[in-house]
Amino acid sequence: MTAPTFHIRTHGCQMNVHDSERLAGVLEEAGYEHTTDADGADLVVFNTCAVRENADNKLYGQLGNLAPEKARRPGMQIAVGGCLAQKDRDTVVAKAPWVDVVFGTHNTGSLPALLERARHNGEAQVEILEALETFPSHLPARRDSAYAGWVSISVGCNNTCTFCIVPALRGKEVDRRPGEILAEVEALVAEGVLEVTLLGQNVNAYGVSFDDRTSGRTAFADLLRACGRVEGLERVRFTSPHPRDFTADVITAMAETPNVCPQLHMPLQSGSDRVLRAMRRSYRAKRYLDIVDDVRRALPDAALTTDIIVGFPGETEEDFRETLRVVEASRFSQAFTFQYSPRPGTPAATLPDQVPKAVVQERYDRLVALQEEISLELNREQVGRDLELIVSTGEGRKDTATRRMSGRARDGRLVHFTPAGTTEEIRPGDVVTVRATYGAPHHVVADGDVLTHRRTRAGDAHAAGQRPTTPRTTGLGLPTLGPPAPVAEPASACSATLTEV
Repeated sequence: MTAPTFHIRTHGCQMNVHDSERLAGVLEEAGYEHTTDADGADLVVFNTCAVRENADNKLYGQLGNLAPEKARRPGMQIAVGGCLAQKDRDTVVAKAPWVDVVFGTHNTGSLPALLERARHNGEAQVEILEALETFPSHLPARRDSAYAGWVSISVGCNNTCTFCIVPALRGKEVDRRPGEILAEVEALVAEGVLEVTLLGQNVNAYGVSFDDRTSGRTAFADLLRACGRVEGLERVRFTSPHPRDFTADVITAMAETPNVCPQLHMPLQSGSDRVLRAMRRSYRAKRYLDIVDDVRRALPDAALTTDIIVGFPGETEEDFRETLRVVEASRFSQAFTFQYSPRPGTPAATLPDQVPKAVVQERYDRLVALQEEISLELNREQVGRDLELIVSTGEGRKDTATRRMSGRARDGRLVHFTPAGTTEEIRPGDVVTVRATYGAPHHVVADGDVLTHRRTRAGDAHAAGQRPTTPRTTGLGLPTLGPPAPVAEPASACSATLTEV
């Protein structure tokens, strides 16, 4: 008997992408087999997002497209999970009665049992828990990449930003134990992974329940230093920190830990103190710019990226100009800009003075133009520099036409390069050094010969079609991270989409 096949469609942020890796691991453990063929899969899972505009329309449109296939193949099953499922609950089945299972953000591990129950009972199963059943990282995972891995350090959020529905859907922050995090990092490195990204809704609030801030150190800074002691781990990134909780010891840890990359994604949201107050963002523009200055002093070559919302209710032209002022001063390498749209269930959705769509669009266009100019200047400054890249896959949409490959520099920049000047085949997961020859707003080009090429275990694994697998785990205790170890010289170099798994 052949194993049933599954296909996962992921909407949303890095958290959702990593959650889908866990879903895939749970399904494979239950005897399912992954397929890239969405049309022929026995099971299609939607891992949804409730943050983006029209997220529900996109979901129900895709579910509608699957209805004829479901009618043609009665044994086929469809499951909907994630943030939108947590929010809409019974609405999903009411709008799309051909869906078999609806599950929330807190019970990912229940999916196989819910699918079996739906088959047995002949009716849709809806299970939405209000609290975590199993910490997601205790579940098995089918990793997407041979060379880079997501590692959750916490789930949930304790902030109350008026525009954000995440705390209502993912709950209060729950931190993983440091020993569990480091064990997962070490296991990934043992399978050849070169880079990990530490994930949390607010990573630098990590450990507030158990760290001792009177010592002048925080658990997150200690965690970064501990990752620096993992032999074979070449790059460490993290996303996303909150300016309110950003401490000097984190900047020091970034600067003194060789494998922590010189990259910082720190959401601004608005440069207006009045708007930040209305957003319940517990910092002001000066505090944000002070952090930027501190990072630049400690890491002069660091690339800073951010998130910005345009047209928050009540935003005036003067408020918007304050945002432009902070963007000019911060000189972000990239900014992820969003036009505000009301999210049902958030306080901001009922605020007066909603900004007209035409005004929001005009301001958005001005902000994008300014940021594109800054990004272009900063990328042109890379010309002539030697950049070390971990070769990636799927990031250069024009790579086939241009005969280039793509990779990420230590500071996170996307670099397209010509794979010339080396006698061995370059694979995703290998490490190369190239010299930048051209800068564009969203990428850098290196069209000369590759200066160095290092074949890696990650490259071997990618070429063989192998991906790291993370087994089901249990808690590993709560060890302390200890004082910072002496810093060693580095042996070598050092994060809104729809993804299909």
